[in-house]
Amino acid sequence: MARPDKAAAVAELAEQFRSSNAAVLTEYRGLTVAQLKTLRRSLGENAQYAVVKNTLTKIAANEAGISTLDDLFNGPTAVAFVTGDPVESAKGLRDFAKDNPNLIIKGGVLDGKALSADEIKKLADLESREVLLSKLAGAFKGKQSQAASLFQALPSKFVRTAEALRVKLEEQGGAE
Repeated sequence: MARPDKAAAVAELAEQFRSSNAAVLTEYRGLTVAQLKTLRRSLGENAQYAVVKNTLTKIAANEAGISTLDDLFNGPTAVAFVTGDPVESAKGLRDFAKDNPNLIIKGGVLDGKALSADEIKKLADLESREVLLSKLAGAFKGKQSQAASLFQALPSKFVRTAEALRVKLEEQGGAE
């Protein structure tokens, strides 16, 4: 029978997997405690970085319905549980890994879909959710302005055409 402390650890990890938008597995071999502290700060306030035991975490991930990470649980493993914007945390991991080659991004999961290390790096290259939403809003506003100009141009063009026709008819009527 499982020890109560291990069962509690598995339950806590499973809950973290369920409540997170994303989870990124890393290998932290060779990093100092100070570097890990810096890494935790660089992930942002919507992420929690935890050094985990592979066996317990694998069991917890399977309990949470995530079986795609099983191959990544080898060597010293830490998990970044992301509850907010996954792009911000992915950028934090990528930037920290550039400065500290001992941090290796193994892979992860985003909304139930498995991500490779390369896909996490591509996710880090995206702009934040707020920036993307503001760009989308700007594009919609631009299209609305174009539509308003077009709708306004039709009546004014009609008025100019009618006025030109009236002037032409007056000139023809005056010439006779």
